[in-house]
Amino acid sequence: MATVSKHDPKLVEEIASHYEAILRLVGEDPSREGLLKTPVRAAKAILDITSGYRHDPLAIALQSVFEHAGSQMVIVKDIEFYSMCEHHLAPFFGKAHVAYIPGEDGRICGISKLARLVDGFAKRPQVQERLTGQIADTLVEALNPAGVIVVIEAEHLCMSMRGVKKPGAKTTTRAVRGCFATDADARSEALALIFR
Repeated sequence: MATVSKHDPKLVEEIASHYEAILRLVGEDPSREGLLKTPVRAAKAILDITSGYRHDPLAIALQSVFEHAGSQMVIVKDIEFYSMCEHHLAPFFGKAHVAYIPGEDGRICGISKLARLVDGFAKRPQVQERLTGQIADTLVEALNPAGVIVVIEAEHLCMSMRGVKKPGAKTTTRAVRGCFATDADARSEALALIFR
């Protein structure tokens, strides 16, 4: 059975021509056997890696919003993600932890939407600090919760493979909104549940 490409063939062709030029510029021969299909594969890969531009993260968060009076803290942790450093176009990857306390109206979203929200922002050239804040701010906009906390732990290959060359070093970022910003006990409880 033939596979159907989900990418615009003209766009793939244009991007592939740039990858072919890059291969030549770094001293490779794009016509050698091992590289014959590499420009097209790389073009499709970059379109997958940047697919977050073709999805509206707020719409994702709002896809399944429910009201549930009396809801307490909601936490989804260890959401694996892959992104690309906007400074070097090298991958960074890790885990996102998302927690929120519903507001007075009890609005909650489907828990899978939290993982989709992470992917929606991660699948574009990013800095980890912005990624963390975008997830938190979108949840605030979508749910009007009492509080949101997002923690991201990631390894950046731009730091592992080049420059300082420190593989295994992890960067942790945190975005805190609402009651988690003002109530140290609520913040401590969320962080304790995330990191236990």
